Amino acid sequence: MKLNYKIIFHFLGLLLLFNGAFMLLSALVSYFYKDGVTYEIALSGIFTLIAGAIAMFLTKKHKKEINKREGYIVVTFGWILMSLCGTLPYVITGSIPNFTNAFFETMSGYTTTGSSILNDIEIIPKGVLFWRSTTHWIGGMGIIVLAIAILPLLGIGGMQLFAAEAPGPSADKLHPRITDTAKRLWLIYFGYTAAETILLQLAGMSFFDAINHSMATLSTGGFSTKNASVAYWNDQPVIQYIIILFMFLAGANFVLSYFAFKGKVQKIIHDEEFKLYFKFVVVFSIIAALIIYFRADVSVSSIHHPMVWGEAESAFRHALFQVLTVITTTGFVSADYTLWTPFLVVMFFGLMFLGGSSGSTSGGVKVVRHLILIKNGFLEFKRTLHPSAIVPVRYNNKAINRFIVFNVLAFFILYMLSFIIGALVFSMFDIDFTSAIGLSASSLGNVGPALGNFGPVNNYAALPLLAQWWASFLMLIGRLELFTVLILFTPFFWRNR
Repeated sequence: MKLNYKIIFHFLGLLLLFNGAFMLLSALVSYFYKDGVTYEIALSGIFTLIAGAIAMFLTKKHKKEINKREGYIVVTFGWILMSLCGTLPYVITGSIPNFTNAFFETMSGYTTTGSSILNDIEIIPKGVLFWRSTTHWIGGMGIIVLAIAILPLLGIGGMQLFAAEAPGPSADKLHPRITDTAKRLWLIYFGYTAAETILLQLAGMSFFDAINHSMATLSTGGFSTKNASVAYWNDQPVIQYIIILFMFLAGANFVLSYFAFKGKVQKIIHDEEFKLYFKFVVVFSIIAALIIYFRADVSVSSIHHPMVWGEAESAFRHALFQVLTVITTTGFVSADYTLWTPFLVVMFFGLMFLGGSSGSTSGGVKVVRHLILIKNGFLEFKRTLHPSAIVPVRYNNKAINRFIVFNVLAFFILYMLSFIIGALVFSMFDIDFTSAIGLSASSLGNVGPALGNFGPVNNYAALPLLAQWWASFLMLIGRLELFTVLILFTPFFWRNR
């Protein structure tokens, strides 16, 4: 079957329209705060809108069917195209004049990685900072999921796009119609963002800081408006606890949030992935808190004996915050975890491979895949003892199709292979071992802060330009969960069948 190129370009044009509209919204923010770059941001938005409109107009006569191959192409090239156009507000305003730097920052935004090359965030115009956070927000739930919510207007079915944008071992849907699912997901996403913005403002943040951090939190992105990230508010624990709450919600399956609003609490309590996700957060936070209290300095207060509630609370808060920010791949910083003993550095490095829940905005491997791998590993002992027995892997009391288990195993192997190759390529740029493996794990997992020279209190400004392109590629394949992008490099994908 030949590729339907017209529908591919038609949909790419639609994505550009979304991009341009959000740029114009950023121009309004710029105008409101009188930051002097309103015209430049508006020009970026108008140019993007015109490009999208032309693409849609030239391809308006197309077959209104989209198959899996076309879905993969739209999602992958849609992300790349949006990142290319997303550089315009940075380049035209002069905030990031170098194109490679601007592309890295934009790809980091859309993939919700949160790595930044900006040395001084606080001098950047507010309109540009808002655009920077917006790339997180529309990339978090997925611009594709937003777009398929309006596909009925175009007479196009969106299941193939949804599958390409949100691949994984489970395909939970809130509603039989995929477009209704997308609308419900975005409604929950928008509602959480609004709620966090209000709470952060009540806790003492300015409205601008509150809305930017809310967009970065719910997308599990991590871009901040402050050079010190969330550590800027270390003396205001309430702000950090609010962010902790919404990081946890963003790292959980959004389908469970829908069930919670419908009063179906039992579905949440009995969900195996959610229980394991919760246990991971609790156990690793307790381990980190105890070590911080007894052996380390959390960089905001001296932890020493005898135990005082203020010191214990500080140790607990920073441990919980940093564990959540790494597990959910948000990437906010409240303290430098690389100073918290070698054991904790290795632990946080390991957490980069964990990821949040399936159906969340988190990156990483995802908890459900780890769960299936663990269960399958234990069952191999039974199969060794009883070779003729049929012992299926069960998830939420249902037997999992063995092809899903194979998919998870293949994904994990491919993920680890990508991590190793990623680190090897980084080492070719004379980057030391610790920094190279940290960069690879962080970029692939969309975490943000890495290790070594690119740790939590550093940025990526020192990363060579070619290495920034490589990091951008790792961010892309990590965000789209490997198969969606890498399948495009296989010869059989492009054969007309």
